[in-house]
Amino acid sequence: MEFFDAFSSCTAAGSGSQNWFETGDPKALCTGRVYYRLSRDVGKMALLFSNLIDSTFADGSHSHANFVPGDWVIHSLRAGVVDHCDLETCAEPRGFVEIRFDGKKSKRVMPGEIFASDDFDLSARKGEYICLETVFTGARVPCHTESLLPAFKLTDGKWQRSTELPFPSMLGAERGKEMRLSFLGDSITQGIGTAPNSYRHLAALLQDALGPGCAVWNLGLGFGRAHDAALDGGWLYKARQNDAVCVCYGVNDLFQTGDAEMLKRDLSALVNKLKQSGVKVLIQTVPPFDYAQGVREKWLDVNDFIRRKLQFKADAFFDTVPVLGKGPSEPHASRYGAHPNEEGNAAWAEGLLPVLKELLAKK
Repeated sequence: MEFFDAFSSCTAAGSGSQNWFETGDPKALCTGRVYYRLSRDVGKMALLFSNLIDSTFADGSHSHANFVPGDWVIHSLRAGVVDHCDLETCAEPRGFVEIRFDGKKSKRVMPGEIFASDDFDLSARKGEYICLETVFTGARVPCHTESLLPAFKLTDGKWQRSTELPFPSMLGAERGKEMRLSFLGDSITQGIGTAPNSYRHLAALLQDALGPGCAVWNLGLGFGRAHDAALDGGWLYKARQNDAVCVCYGVNDLFQTGDAEMLKRDLSALVNKLKQSGVKVLIQTVPPFDYAQGVREKWLDVNDFIRRKLQFKADAFFDTVPVLGKGPSEPHASRYGAHPNEEGNAAWAEGLLPVLKELLAKK
């Protein structure tokens, strides 16, 4: 896909297709706004979208990996810049730029389609926010239910907080020579546990530490499973487009299926498939999550497998347990909360940084 040759991520915010919702009236115009903080200066930009659900949401009874919502329509899409925004106020950008698709204002999104917008010029600085305003219709539309971003929907003439709107998979800025690094995982990777809109999660902290020579793409999604990614659908397709991928899965696999052997196979498949695509892979142990008896033994077994075998098939390895666990007596229990808080993410980033630097420096 030509998009990946020309553009790389310019925000560390988690985004993408986590779930889907029903509008109630497939012909009624809906308008939404979502705000992303930039991790670098931008000029020429383009947006990537996916009409394919990446991860299984909750128990999968409503939405599962590779679910296809159906067709829907983008009637207009525009972007603007704001200096700052919060979770309660739908900030007004200083002017908007219209975004087009193959030269057209509207775009009918086909079932299962992964597509990009035309490029557009929008000068903005690192730390500023891009506001995307989308006018759309459809019966079933992909969304990001657990988004940490300021997101609003126009209801009865007023902007109200809502995640029932389409989110792009990537905000792309024109590529230079930067390395492309993706974080592939579940809600812990996405940053749930840190304050919404704080950008104090792992991917954002490491983007700041690695600097402009690296473009971080946060592919973490709440409820995501290694099995979802190993199905080799849209989620892994996006991960394959990077120079290096940091993989951290297993919590939801253990809680939802309880099948430790399947989790081992799925993690191994992820490492193999990414490496076959020429991607450098950093594998991490399954993080602590206050596991009860029964699940705890499976967690220990999977992590033992990662430490003894799987790390040697990857290009790099990081053990989350000494950083995030409560110590040798309770390694399964999280020191910073089941979803690590900002202190936990800071400790994690500090430990992971030198391993990532070494990985990215490899030829």
